[in-house]
Amino acid sequence: MIHIDSSCYQALSADGKVVERDSHGVKVLLLPDGSYLKLFRRKRLLSSALWQPYARRFAEACRTLAARRIPCPEVIALYRIPSIDRDAVHYHPLPGQTLRQILAQNISATEASRLRQRLGAFVAHLHDLGIYFRSLHLGNIVHTSQETLGLIDIADIRLYRHTLGRFLRQRNLRHMRRYPKEADWLATDGEFLAAYRAASSSSKNTEVIL
Repeated sequence: MIHIDSSCYQALSADGKVVERDSHGVKVLLLPDGSYLKLFRRKRLLSSALWQPYARRFAEACRTLAARRIPCPEVIALYRIPSIDRDAVHYHPLPGQTLRQILAQNISATEASRLRQRLGAFVAHLHDLGIYFRSLHLGNIVHTSQETLGLIDIADIRLYRHTLGRFLRQRNLRHMRRYPKEADWLATDGEFLAAYRAASSSSKNTEVIL
């Protein structure tokens, strides 16, 4: 992690467009070259982020996902910025559209059906690889320019050495149902769950419900 002072941060973030902010300040900047700067603050004095900063978790998740051939952002650098009490990850975004953006375009029933089936197979593949993404939802899954599915905003991913068990699978699928409209879309005709079960190599998938 590279320590940078206030002047270096100002130079790096100059002309950046604020993409996301909260009551504590800027969270994500889109830089003029198309790359992103994501800022992290430690939310509590005593936190796991003290010895394992969120920026580093993000970078390690990217490396591991890439090694498992799951499309994800490409990290450029990690920064510690004492002047604003933040850590940051500088990265190239994953090209494409989130599934949430695609659904907002009122796609046809045939396209929606195909997308649900692809998504079910993709999530099953993640679980078989031991990937548990606590923030799994349609806004964090990208349909890439290479016609594949990938993940973004991945700082809270947990990576296991074995396929996920039934409890974690079920819990993760519940995360996808947090938004009622998207939950209804996922449940349409049972296509998502059927594709999930068909694609999974684990017998534990037969006990999972959406």
